[in-house]
Amino acid sequence: MADQLPSIDFGFNDLRERMAQFTMRFDEFIERGRKRVLDERNAFRMSLAELEESERNRRQAIANLELKATSHAQTRAKEAAETAEMHAAIRSLTQQRDEHLAQRDNLKAEIVLIQGSIRQRKELQAAYQRSLDAQARHNMPELRFWEHCLGLRIEGTGVDDQLRFVYACVDEREPEKEVWFELNMSGRDFEVVDTKPRLEKESVEEVQNRLHDTKELGAFLKSMRNLFLRALKT
Repeated sequence: MADQLPSIDFGFNDLRERMAQFTMRFDEFIERGRKRVLDERNAFRMSLAELEESERNRRQAIANLELKATSHAQTRAKEAAETAEMHAAIRSLTQQRDEHLAQRDNLKAEIVLIQGSIRQRKELQAAYQRSLDAQARHNMPELRFWEHCLGLRIEGTGVDDQLRFVYACVDEREPEKEVWFELNMSGRDFEVVDTKPRLEKESVEEVQNRLHDTKELGAFLKSMRNLFLRALKT
């Protein structure tokens, strides 16, 4: 009897196959959705990173522009200061040049005056030298007389234009004792610079001034010997 029961087909295999296909399509849908979400998220992140990078670049560009602007302003200020300093230096150099030119003109004028003064002094010196030469020719015989007859000796002192006049036989108590004075002849007028023994300054100056007035060397030597005689007697 069982063999006579009709076979009933509920279509489970078809349903199972359809369910499997649905599951596969659903999984594909989920996978595509997940991939799309991941792609969109990655794209968003990339876009955000690009925006952040762009923002950083803009900020860096702004900072560079601000730095360049500051540097440019500093450069302009420095150039302005250098320009002002250069103008001040030019004014100072111009003033110095004018002062140097004025000083040069003054020096030229002074040189002309000095040259004239030198010529005049040379002429006076030549005239004075001629006078001294004439006086020397006049005094030479008398000087030899003092040297040979009155015990006068003339020595060098180691100083240019300065002579030592040494007298002997001045002190009657000590005939061998010598006295002397040193005469400087480097200037226009002769000057007694030292004596031994020491003589009164006023007396020496009086005899010295008389020599300047008369130019008589013999009388001067005689007067100096008399001063030594008086000094030794006191």
